[in-house]
Amino acid sequence: MIKKTAKKRVVEVIRRMAQGSLERANEIVAQTLGGKVLNTAFIERFNGTMRERLASLSRRCRHAARKVSQLEAGMWLVGCTYNFCWPHRELSRRATRVQARRGEVLITPALASGLTNHIWSVRELLTFRVAPPAWVPPRRRGRPPTLEKAGQKTGPPPSRPLRKRSKGVVCPSTS
Repeated sequence: MIKKTAKKRVVEVIRRMAQGSLERANEIVAQTLGGKVLNTAFIERFNGTMRERLASLSRRCRHAARKVSQLEAGMWLVGCTYNFCWPHRELSRRATRVQARRGEVLITPALASGLTNHIWSVRELLTFRVAPPAWVPPRRRGRPPTLEKAGQKTGPPPSRPLRKRSKGVVCPSTS
């Protein structure tokens, strides 16, 4: 999004896609039943929330992550609690208006998108067991087996003739 200003006021907004197509993005916005216009404010708000809740993402912090895996785990935790555990005021206001109720109807993004039917506690989120992925047999290692030529016997390999060693022991021939 490019904003053109004149005398400290926004006079024009140009929307440009950095990745993907504008038509596909507009289809997705229409399916979400949320806003009508593609806007970067939502993702910027989410980025601000991530920086606020995860110290290693702030600009100057004393809590820098020592490993990328620690940062990634922290981002997963913050993202999951953001979507499943903490109600959002704007979503709650919209739900209250739609249901024509007094007071607030507490809604999380996961509830709003239909991923769950209740607000999760952090304990429930951390103890939730995910089913393991389907087992895939490992790839065979080594040289692939050769296909037998047509007309060859499929029985056991031909045995080698036995040869007598100098001490009287019988063993297969190595020649």
